[in-house]
Amino acid sequence: MKKLLFSLMAFTFATSLFAQKKADDVAKLSTDTYDLGKMKQNVGTAGTFIVTNISKEPLIIEAANPTCGCTISDYTKTPIAPGETGYIKATYNASSLGTIHKTLTVKFAGVDEIKQINLTGEVLEPAAYDTWVSSNKKPAEDKTTVKIKDDGSKMKAITKTDAATTKVKAKKGKKVVEKTTAKS
Repeated sequence: MKKLLFSLMAFTFATSLFAQKKADDVAKLSTDTYDLGKMKQNVGTAGTFIVTNISKEPLIIEAANPTCGCTISDYTKTPIAPGETGYIKATYNASSLGTIHKTLTVKFAGVDEIKQINLTGEVLEPAAYDTWVSSNKKPAEDKTTVKIKDDGSKMKAITKTDAATTKVKAKKGKKVVEKTTAKS
């Protein structure tokens, strides 16, 4: 009986010792596929994936590599604390016309599994893109401009319309202040 109990404990210990972490166990991405929408030929277009550390240890993004030379990437280089967020930014150069589907491979420290994320969209000739933009333009009073500043620990978003300006500041992934100012 003792041998059986000891064997069972040894098996359980060995199984837990060799269990491999998976990317989905340590990180949650805002999406696995980012749709860049319609793009103008020869104009770079970027998509940003938000990475949330869902583990109990700091998360390090070791690499975010595009599978082709038409895409470049950037990512959070510092450790991401538990519960905090980082980013992976992928920029597609849009030189070839047509529908695109590009893949990036993401490697997290201490995780053997490689996570794949994707960019999709459609590249249009400049004249076709301009026509598409004109036909889908919102009326002037609804026009919105968004600017985002990210210094690593704080993120600030400013949304402007003809009627008001809304400022949102976030720290460590949480919204802390929202202020709307009406134009007179």
